Amino acid sequence: MAVYGYARVSTAGQSLNEQKDTLKNSGAEIILSEKYSGTTTSRPQFEKLVNLIEPNDTLIVTKLDRFARNTREALNLIDDLLKEKIVIKVLNLGTIDNTPMGRMIVRTLLSVAEMERDMIIERTQAGKVFAKQHNPNYKEGRPKRKKDSRNTAIFEYSQTHTIKTTAEAFNISARTVQYIKNLFS
Repeated sequence: MAVYGYARVSTAGQSLNEQKDTLKNSGAEIILSEKYSGTTTSRPQFEKLVNLIEPNDTLIVTKLDRFARNTREALNLIDDLLKEKIVIKVLNLGTIDNTPMGRMIVRTLLSVAEMERDMIIERTQAGKVFAKQHNPNYKEGRPKRKKDSRNTAIFEYSQTHTIKTTAEAFNISARTVQYIKNLFS
């Protein structure tokens, strides 16, 4: 009987470390992780996990929405795992029981998570519409990086250090270092 952990974050800039540490401290022996949006149905590490896990194994996730943010997909995954006698532990919820009450609680919580996501999208879109109407200088997306003193320092440091070392030294992502290097090239 193996104990698996699954960690997921939605964007490349987010860290998996906290989830991985929490899963490890909760007894996960094998942890699979990835950086994919909950709206993406193709998650290679999760698919690998589903193929590895066997009856009487345990799957631990930190939160219910790590399965998916789409209620239907998550319910199908959870139902399939429960039918295979996989023990599912959600750290901020408890063990999901394969009982009418357990399934009802999961359905309710997944529906709330999906509603929250939809409301965030609605508010974001409404905010963009408002900004476009009331701010003549509104531009969608991140502002362009400039060749300011900080970015110049990062670029110069990166010329004699690896991208990873530079990222750690300036407390930024490796992707940001690469972007800055391209800005100056």
